Amino acid sequence: MKLITAVFCVAASLAAAQETSDPGTVITGARIFDGLSPDLIEGQDVLIQDGMIAAIGAALAPPEGSAVIDANGRVMIPGLSDVHWHVTMAEVPQTTLLTGDAYEIAARAVPTAERTLMRGFTTVRDLGGNSFALKKLIDSGILVGPRMLVAGPPLTQTGGHYDYRLPHDVPADSTMDYWGRTAFFVIGDGDAEVRKRAREIFRMGASQIKIAAGGGVASIFDPLDVRQYSLEEMKAIVDVAESYNSYVAAHVIADEAVRMAVEAGIKSIEHGMLLERETLELMKEKGVWLSTQPLLDDEDRMVFPTAESTKKWLVATAGTEKVYKMAKEIGVKIAFGTDALMDPEMAAKQGKYLSKLEKLGFTPYEALKMATSDNAELMEMAGPRHPYQKGPLGEISVGAYADLILVDGNPLEDLSLVANPEDNFDLIMKNGVIYKNDME
Repeated sequence: MKLITAVFCVAASLAAAQETSDPGTVITGARIFDGLSPDLIEGQDVLIQDGMIAAIGAALAPPEGSAVIDANGRVMIPGLSDVHWHVTMAEVPQTTLLTGDAYEIAARAVPTAERTLMRGFTTVRDLGGNSFALKKLIDSGILVGPRMLVAGPPLTQTGGHYDYRLPHDVPADSTMDYWGRTAFFVIGDGDAEVRKRAREIFRMGASQIKIAAGGGVASIFDPLDVRQYSLEEMKAIVDVAESYNSYVAAHVIADEAVRMAVEAGIKSIEHGMLLERETLELMKEKGVWLSTQPLLDDEDRMVFPTAESTKKWLVATAGTEKVYKMAKEIGVKIAFGTDALMDPEMAAKQGKYLSKLEKLGFTPYEALKMATSDNAELMEMAGPRHPYQKGPLGEISVGAYADLILVDGNPLEDLSLVANPEDNFDLIMKNGVIYKNDME
């Protein structure tokens, strides 16, 4: 019965493929990690047409005029994703927030987007900054970069993690500073104002909302332990997100602040390094994602200009290993992201951070699944605000987006291969378009 079904599915896929005018591309001889199963799929060819995977089967007959690529035993994996990325901040020096402007940030973000894609990250959830125009230009083919689920300006309280006003800018008659007017960071206080700001952010085209619900490391004026926003304010923001059939992600590290965010209905906890078991169990019960990052005080540590931020970094990263292992044991849904911030060298190590998951208790399969189909599941919580709905992301299946990588080696056996995409990723495809081809 399974064989008959498989033959029927291949036949149906080929029939559908013949209806398009795009002859497409056929990749033969690959060993396929589909993003879902721990076992490589052998002896199958993949037909790509109109940006989608049109057929998968043994010895597919290439349509007339199609390009044929012999993978020659390389491992095919889905395009990777990073669900805590800042295309407008990953490589921008922190001084730009003091002395630069929105045009400088936009100009710096263009090559950042292209470098992100060339590391094999074909999709990102962009969690902070005004990257709407960049997304539009990438999707239209004018610029090169990953698919982007944009959160737009993160919403913060006065004195919160994203209140980047200068020391003498308060007291102030208005919280709408330059970065607020350019939709980079937005400050809002009180039920009515946070509702208005959240609605404005969705009006800009956000896929999901990002708020600060607790203290942060890189920011100057908010201690790590503080709760930010009241329960009522957070519920108001969640209500707006739900009215748009989407959800709220929250920057938050300390346990008490995370618990309040979960009680308010927030569905994605960003960071959460200082979580305790009881709160993680609550997150599992309520289906809340832990979108933490493999940030450690190691050779890849973030470097900060102030002693206070360095101190907070040490406190936060001391909990990284514990929270990963405890969340995995409890069964909390865990996503992969990097939060590369204001440092081109850190951004360049995007794949290396994925490889660090092995040191934190995950098998190569678990890490790769996290950065492909698991991340895709998290991003689907954006519902109708998700901008890419023609097919699944993060998997290799008929009808999925043709976001593919051919790896010289088997990352299910050697996860460190993803740390060096320049040498080990021989082909990178997004939406059926080949952006890198070192197959010869």
